[in-house]
Amino acid sequence: MSKNESKSLKISVEQAKLLGSALRIKIITAIENDPKTSKQVAVEINESPGNVHYHMKKLYEGDLIELVEEKQVGGVVQKFYLARATTFISDHEVYPELQTGSKAESKGSLSAALLLKEEDQQELLDEFRDLIAKWVKKTNEKDVQDVEEFVIGVKLFQRDMNSK
Repeated sequence: MSKNESKSLKISVEQAKLLGSALRIKIITAIENDPKTSKQVAVEINESPGNVHYHMKKLYEGDLIELVEEKQVGGVVQKFYLARATTFISDHEVYPELQTGSKAESKGSLSAALLLKEEDQQELLDEFRDLIAKWVKKTNEKDVQDVEEFVIGVKLFQRDMNSK
């Protein structure tokens, strides 16, 4: 089991804003289990090294990734980073498109009313988390040409059964 497997991190509004980019999610996914340099990440996700370095610096400053090793190679210091968590918990919506009143165009919606025991609630959320993680990894492996960026959010609300 990896260091960060199933580790969640409670984040602030500022940290949530840092996660509002698909590229930053790709970076975190690339370093969720194995420490890598920004150059290694850039090669892995097929992005420019300068762009990845900039975003990794922001993630590091936001305390979402950590510096775990420095190696002197010739005259260059290689810095290896690791994601602090694989999932993030926020009291604030990470993506503005998911906020109430957003004018973003919806490409689909799912909803259901369920009768769940307390242990089933967490199991359901864990399954959604795993599904989203699967798609984040899947989209990291694809060619990024001719793609559109989408956001997805899953919320589980408790309904007052007496008010129906």
